Amino acid sequence: MSRKPKPAPVDGALVVNKPQGKTSHDIVESVRRIAGFRQIGHLGTLDPLATGVLVLLLGRATRLMRFYANRRKRYTCAVRFGFATDTYDAEGTPLGPDSAPQLDRAKIEELASQLTGRIQQTPPAFSAKKIHGRPAHELARKKKPVDLKPVDVDVHEFRLTEIEGSIARFVVECGSGTYIRSLAHDLGNRHGTGAHLIEIVRTAVGEFTLDHASTLDELQDAAKSARFDERVIRLEGLLSELPRAIVLPIVERRVNHGAKFNVMVSQIQPGQTIVPPGAPAALDSGDWQPARLRVFNQRQQLIAIAEAVVPRTYQPILVLDAKQ
Repeated sequence: MSRKPKPAPVDGALVVNKPQGKTSHDIVESVRRIAGFRQIGHLGTLDPLATGVLVLLLGRATRLMRFYANRRKRYTCAVRFGFATDTYDAEGTPLGPDSAPQLDRAKIEELASQLTGRIQQTPPAFSAKKIHGRPAHELARKKKPVDLKPVDVDVHEFRLTEIEGSIARFVVECGSGTYIRSLAHDLGNRHGTGAHLIEIVRTAVGEFTLDHASTLDELQDAAKSARFDERVIRLEGLLSELPRAIVLPIVERRVNHGAKFNVMVSQIQPGQTIVPPGAPAALDSGDWQPARLRVFNQRQQLIAIAEAVVPRTYQPILVLDAKQ
């Protein structure tokens, strides 16, 4: 008989400043070793080439992942024009000779504007996108056909900041599912010289920015001094843009059983809509979201996320077991 895993000692979000050369899975495994428990997942994969914000959810906070699915992201990146690569970045094989073009700022800005808004984008062949249940990169490495269909993505900002020879630097704000490598590749195609991504830093995922981020060395030091918990944004502080309500024990029991419950307007406190410095202009991107509510018990513990059914009546869509 398998043992039930022990609950994680801390629940919340941890923002890691991912170093270059590591996969997102590598970072999760490193933090599991540092923290001493395994109930850790991440929001949004970063390529090994990329550095910057990788948000991990710990303990019961892993159950909140779906509510972060549409978070906007911000990046700074560098694109080299002159030739494309098969991976769309500097780690791939060149697909032609280097033409080393001199870049015209006005032309690059015009081309970037054409890739802004709701656009269709084809993911890179060397990506984790699934084809008949297999990651596309597995097929690409075996030189097998990779048939990925274009998808709609949101690019809210694609702004040129600097040009150095054949290298252009940009700031990008985009919705979930956007590949910056594909933006670089498509930009090169439109320019006529080819291009690929040579540098990328994710500076924000929704409200989580580099200002919140810790390096692995900092987390290791914090764990050694029993201060790891201080790096974690607690469960009760997550999804703070949603309104909240504190319910009485009799209502808490209904919530814990997944039953509908009523709240008075006076019980509902508005969410915090202030976007921190460095975060995207808006937290979410994409489709309309239903009216949701964070539900707290009398001990100020987050016990559920609920959706409005009719005015003042809510249905729990996620119930969290409150710690005793």
